[in-house]
Amino acid sequence: MRAEYIFGIHAVTTAVQRDAKRIKGMWVQKGRTDTKVQKLLDLAKAENIRIEWTDRKELDAMAEGGVHQGVVVACEPIQAKNDQFLDAMLDKLEEPAFLLILDGVTDPHNLGACLRTADAAGVHAVIAPKDKSAPLNATVSKVACGAAEVVPYVLVTNLARTMKDLQQKGIWITGTAGESEVLVYDADLKGPMALVMGAEGKGMRRLTREHCDHLIKIDMAGEVSSLNVSVATGVCLFEAVRQRKA
Repeated sequence: MRAEYIFGIHAVTTAVQRDAKRIKGMWVQKGRTDTKVQKLLDLAKAENIRIEWTDRKELDAMAEGGVHQGVVVACEPIQAKNDQFLDAMLDKLEEPAFLLILDGVTDPHNLGACLRTADAAGVHAVIAPKDKSAPLNATVSKVACGAAEVVPYVLVTNLARTMKDLQQKGIWITGTAGESEVLVYDADLKGPMALVMGAEGKGMRRLTREHCDHLIKIDMAGEVSSLNVSVATGVCLFEAVRQRKA
């Protein structure tokens, strides 16, 4: 299996702290002796990670032009979870389920941003269909700033069937659609719930929409008709967080 590169101080630190066994080696820019890098080196040494010093050009090549901040690690790719994992996780939950479903989000940058937002909001898992979904890769890891290693990303074979299974477990499913007359701030987002976000432009697929219990929308005051999917996800998730803490 081809290794992938994770780069940037925060993303690499999270990878070392959360899943050091995935890391096959670390490359650090020659001359970097600042506190942040030293702390990272101490963590890596404690986990017996092989460290090599190299020049910036080699790091630039590894990061393919990304901002690596002088550190890159080679990792085994993160593995997405499956339906069985989701069932087992939900059975073990001791609090109301809080899930995010992404229907047709294929851009790794958007997936990474959604994972980061989901982690910040306390979402238990992010669910997506195996087809027409972004894969977990180095770009996702970088954008997610460590959340890709923490928040389970579950790829399911049949999203409509999974949604039906969630409903049978008592989890309410709330979809987002511009034509809905219910604002996100007026909806009841407390209790066991899954929020469904569709792809930018197209939105949710018809079958996905039909399996939602409720539809909500974000009120748009300006000329722009829609938000980036990760921004819209943040608005909706944190409204749910506000309600659940109230």
